[in-house]
Amino acid sequence: MENRTGHFTNFIIWFGVAISVSEIEAGIQIGSLSAVDSLWFPLILGHLIGGVLLFFVGLIGARLRLNAMESITSTFGNYGSKFFAILNVTQLLAWVAVLNAQGAMALMGLNLQIPFGLVCIVLAILVALWVYVGLQRSSRITTVVMVVLTLLLAILSFKFFAGNTFATMPAATASKLGFWNIFEISIAMPISWLPVISDYTKDVKNPIKDTALSAVAYTLASLWMYFIGIGIVGLGTTSISQAILISGLGVQGIIIVVLSTVTTNFLAANSAGESSKAIFNRINPKIAGVVISMLSALLAISGIMDHYVNFLYLIASVFAPMAAVLLVSFYFIKSESDIWTWCWNIFSWLVGFLVYQSTVNLDSIVLGPTLLAIIVSAALTYVQVIRKKVK
Repeated sequence: MENRTGHFTNFIIWFGVAISVSEIEAGIQIGSLSAVDSLWFPLILGHLIGGVLLFFVGLIGARLRLNAMESITSTFGNYGSKFFAILNVTQLLAWVAVLNAQGAMALMGLNLQIPFGLVCIVLAILVALWVYVGLQRSSRITTVVMVVLTLLLAILSFKFFAGNTFATMPAATASKLGFWNIFEISIAMPISWLPVISDYTKDVKNPIKDTALSAVAYTLASLWMYFIGIGIVGLGTTSISQAILISGLGVQGIIIVVLSTVTTNFLAANSAGESSKAIFNRINPKIAGVVISMLSALLAISGIMDHYVNFLYLIASVFAPMAAVLLVSFYFIKSESDIWTWCWNIFSWLVGFLVYQSTVNLDSIVLGPTLLAIIVSAALTYVQVIRKKVK
């Protein structure tokens, strides 16, 4: 009998995905560059739309019992699936490196007398060991780690917000973000997990309930992390390390940074291994995940954080239109796919990608680049439904 994950396990997994330094950093960015009374609506809207996309994309993997990259084969064909698998492995390698670098930088700010490069390597080794052990064999440890991390973050949140109100940087020091800028930074995080979620929902017991719990858990935890980031700005700093020191959490702060970095990186590295299998069937996903973990340390040391924001936008430009094509194809086009359909779907994705790239730097536009790309790619994919009806 196959091992299936239940409600609690899926909730814990995806709650843990969102608990990361990167999510807090995104909240800090919004809080430091926005007026506090104008950021809540686009922040929450971005997370809600991102959560809905996570649910419907994850449900595909849950129903087909296929991992993320295998589940898109019927939409983009075998070669199209390999193309996106290569892109996914690349972005996951970069994503693990970004998380690794952010965690190491936060730890360095806590006055650890250890070289930055060595911290990156230690964090990568911890992730590699967890990937090698595997999720099923470490499920109890994962649960304990997440409970401890949640309690510590609750204490940290209380210390941040007790007796204080949300605030942002003074207008004189803030180059304020507009509505769609905030929305893009908000939705970028859930978008980055769209090509990953089916790697875990493929093993759920109840496709609808467990996938919904996964999406809800991620959305709630991600909003919490963004709120913490905004709260840190209210303390008068943009440094997670400085905020932890202000709150008086020494060793506890170190535990928070290490655990939050390792838990999220484990999921990303593990999924990179799954996507590698979609490229070459003979690849051992665990070995691939371990290699990704170690390569991420080298990339983190090389200075990937200098390109962090552009990296987030690049992820959204690739995987938002991909998800749009996948959703329309799976839920609205019921007939068997052929080479013409695959080519048209890739064309629909490409147009969405180009729309995003051409609008990402525009300040005044009716919709943000992510929604524009999703709408355009979805509409082009739906042309196939109309064409079949006309016939």
